[in-house]
Amino acid sequence: MSDSLHDLFDEANGHLAVGELDEAVALYRKCVAMDAGFFDGWHALGMALMKTGEIKEAIGCGLQAVTLQPNDLLAWTALSQMYVRDGNIPEAEAAKGNARILSLGGKVVRE
Repeated sequence: MSDSLHDLFDEANGHLAVGELDEAVALYRKCVAMDAGFFDGWHALGMALMKTGEIKEAIGCGLQAVTLQPNDLLAWTALSQMYVRDGNIPEAEAAKGNARILSLGGKVVRE
């Protein structure tokens, strides 16, 4: 990760920490625009969007995160929460199932 991307991500995290969600979202968007493969950026953007009520977009970010790192427990848990907020219980249960597999030491995708 380049210094500028790292700095931008840290700045976004700072805004998130003090409740400045719109500022954090804008900076997380810049992070993933700079590096479309930046897992932490997609995950953080999804979580921030969920907090702002932008659930559909949050789900898109969550899906990108689990695509980039399909064996990340936190990413699947977050995606499940996003689907619950959207009222999509079947998808929430499927994401939760993947999180459970990972929590038990399994893999969703063999590396």
